Amino acid sequence: MDLNLRRLRSFVTVAEELHFTRAAGKLFVAQQSLSKQISQLEAHLGTALLQRSSRKVELTPAGQAFLTTAREVLTRFDQGVAEARSIGRGEQATLRVGFIVGAALELTTHILNEFARRRPEARVELHEFAFADPSAGLASATTDVAFIRLPSSTQGLVTTPLFTEPCVAGVSTAHPLGSRERVCVQDLLDEPIAIGRTDDTVWHDFWTLANHRGSGSVHHLVETHSQSEEVEVVAAGMACNITPSAARRYSPHPGVRFVPIDDYPGSTVAVAHRSNQLTPLIASFVGAAESVRDRESGIVRMIQGSPKPS
Repeated sequence: MDLNLRRLRSFVTVAEELHFTRAAGKLFVAQQSLSKQISQLEAHLGTALLQRSSRKVELTPAGQAFLTTAREVLTRFDQGVAEARSIGRGEQATLRVGFIVGAALELTTHILNEFARRRPEARVELHEFAFADPSAGLASATTDVAFIRLPSSTQGLVTTPLFTEPCVAGVSTAHPLGSRERVCVQDLLDEPIAIGRTDDTVWHDFWTLANHRGSGSVHHLVETHSQSEEVEVVAAGMACNITPSAARRYSPHPGVRFVPIDDYPGSTVAVAHRSNQLTPLIASFVGAAESVRDRESGIVRMIQGSPKPS
């Protein structure tokens, strides 16, 4: 089926303008030629994409569905052309990779190495972000791809899960819960909770147990700026925190004990990119992450295993 790029561009332009004369002017083609291209595209697809009348042009339901695909195809093609030209000029392709504390845990180095093997000509820039931006730079377009932790707001993002790990409660060793082998959510609802400052309500609600409080609010909230600050707040007995079980390995502290929470869902780490941007370089990185995830099953099982009391 010959759905060439010229016809796709013609259709997208007409769909956006909803006016053949304006679309023809924008494409610098004759209106008759543009109309013929749309008709040929519809004939190939076997369905009408546009409803035409003497007064207006409208998208059919099939046209609305096909518009999304056509835009994605053209965007990815244009990005690929730009990347190829850049490399052809001798410019080094750069991928900006965002992450928050922990990145993809023990999979991180394997993923970066696999990407380097696949795209040796590319340069990777690593950018760490505080809890204030759970999108790790994707929301502000300061990164191209990122390791993010879910649940968080993913509007406009495409996510590829890598693993899901249990959550634990961080408590001071002097806290009564510090002597427990396990806790449940109910044990924590009256405790002060430490949480990084963020405008992401999905992220905020998960790490403060908000969905288990009904109409109630957190008894007391201690907002922090970083992971290290949060750990110190917990060690000082000022608050507890809800955190991934990897905190036992990545943020150990002699004054903090991490206690498994029996009845709380885990947190998923995913590699993510903006839905309107999937360059060949980004696709290679996502593919590398998927490959490592599937290959390093032993590491994944270790990360996802039930945490042992610290």
